[in-house]
Amino acid sequence: MPAQVFAIANQKGGTGKTTLTMNLAAGLARRGRTLVVDADPQGSASQWARLAPDERAYPATVIAVAGSLSREVGRFRQDYQYIVVDCPPTLESDAVRLAMVAADRVLIPVLPSPMDLWASVRMAKAVENARQDNRNLQANLILNQLEVRNALSRSMRQALAEFDIPALRNAVQRRAIYRNAALEGVSVYDLANRGKPAAAEIDAIIEEILEL
Repeated sequence: MPAQVFAIANQKGGTGKTTLTMNLAAGLARRGRTLVVDADPQGSASQWARLAPDERAYPATVIAVAGSLSREVGRFRQDYQYIVVDCPPTLESDAVRLAMVAADRVLIPVLPSPMDLWASVRMAKAVENARQDNRNLQANLILNQLEVRNALSRSMRQALAEFDIPALRNAVQRRAIYRNAALEGVSVYDLANRGKPAAAEIDAIIEEILEL
């Protein structure tokens, strides 16, 4: 059975795309063989994996793609159960469109601020355009760095309801442990009790998207 392909994309930088990619892929790797495709020229996912200590190697395979993204994803689709593509933070290159054409679902991380929501409006148009070549493409917004006690974060749920792309029920909270995991080249699953709350919310997101 060919892999399920998830593209993690947003035209705006700083939304936590790579953090979501690497922790999502680590959680998926607990369920089946998983590949991370680093399509971001900054190479953040590749750098993350290189930081992993030898005794705790990152659990998913990570490759950088410089050529045709859709061809590369297609080449590996039979060898993995899950493929997660970390897209570049721009719509000006063709990489994001090709990732969405190759994907089953695109996840769009959005920070809980009006400016970030406005910046994501173009993503809705990009998804619509990608569906001309991939009519089965599904898309979801995902709130990232959510602060549950913050009034603005709470109001974002209502704002997202007006958006053309549905938001996942589950979100990623603002936690220092995500930054710690990146610095150590591991996922939150590798950080014992410190990482348990974060791992639980990543698991909840995975269960939600696999059920959709």
